[in-house]
Amino acid sequence: MSVSQPSCTTPRELFSVLAAGAVLLVVVHSLGRFIYTPLLPYLVADGQLDLQQGASIATWNYLGYLMGALLAIRWHRIDHIRLLLPLSLAVHVLTTLLQTRLDSEATIAASRWLNGVANGVVFVQAPALILEWLVRRNRASASGLVYLGVGLGLLLSSALVSLSADWLSGAARWWPAAILSIPLAWWGTARLLKLEVPSRPESSGHSADHGPLLDRASVPLFLSYAGAGLGYILPMTFLPLVAQRQLPPEHWLLDGSWLLVALATLPAAFLWNHLGSRLGDLPALRANYLIQLLGVLAAVLWPGPVGLVLCALLVGITFVGTVLLTQRIGRALHPHQGPRLSAALVALYGFTQMVGPWLTKQWLNLGGTLDTAFWIGVAALAWGLVFSALVPKPEAWHRHKAESV
Repeated sequence: MSVSQPSCTTPRELFSVLAAGAVLLVVVHSLGRFIYTPLLPYLVADGQLDLQQGASIATWNYLGYLMGALLAIRWHRIDHIRLLLPLSLAVHVLTTLLQTRLDSEATIAASRWLNGVANGVVFVQAPALILEWLVRRNRASASGLVYLGVGLGLLLSSALVSLSADWLSGAARWWPAAILSIPLAWWGTARLLKLEVPSRPESSGHSADHGPLLDRASVPLFLSYAGAGLGYILPMTFLPLVAQRQLPPEHWLLDGSWLLVALATLPAAFLWNHLGSRLGDLPALRANYLIQLLGVLAAVLWPGPVGLVLCALLVGITFVGTVLLTQRIGRALHPHQGPRLSAALVALYGFTQMVGPWLTKQWLNLGGTLDTAFWIGVAALAWGLVFSALVPKPEAWHRHKAESV
């Protein structure tokens, strides 16, 4: 039985641990993955890539993310995390540095794939390690604040791309992200490796650790999360490119659409962490899906400034909430499978994110447009909303299982 230690955790210690997790998400998820979104229009304009190549490279990155999450399912114990976390951050730094020297589609895709593997491992393991540390101290409700790093990172990535746009070109546009990643990765990793979270040996007797992840409670949650991954990834990959095609040159939304996403994402972790604690994680998750659905729908119903602004704001304010609420619900349904369940959810999310750019590429090859490809996201989020309504409340599910024994 784990021992709760609420009196041993000072506000300063809690802040430093959450900050370290947030910083690592800035590094791998924003400076590694999402900076590609505002960079892509510049890389296309520089002649380094075309639109189809950009979508293909995004797919390779998401494939790496999926494989990283699958690695985290296999090596999910605390002692595994202490080994893989620093290794993955080193891979992120090295591949981002390498990105500044590459020009061919094949080598860029290979580098982005490997960077995605590192991203997938860290995105699973850093929050999972922090959540286990928080649970032992009765502070699990604060776990969602780790994802503040995604919002801060989006704002940072937007600023780095915009500020360096006029004096860098081609592969050199990756230099700001590469340079900044080094000190941030070093500090965040060093702080998390100091956490006192005991490794649970294989023979500890917790048979639930190796029980089935999929049951009547978790299957709807997994299906819902699949819709979330496919639904949000289209605007999060292609929104600036859509703005470039819909708006006149020099319009403020050409760079401003991504800035709006970043600004909307900033309060998202705090907002959905609070709403989940206040309303319950399941009702908050259903509201989250509905708002996100309306955001992607706005982009296809009102092409131009109105649709772009609504899409940026509504997707930005929600997608982090989908992640943190789903992770908490999953752990509540399977409390002894924290890191393993987290990895499985991220793997599924990664798979559907990989499918999004691939479907977009197929649609473009068939003569479709990037604007109409967003209907894929609308359908996916509608799917997610329907299945979220089928997820039982964790307390009711555990009561049902106890009564059926």
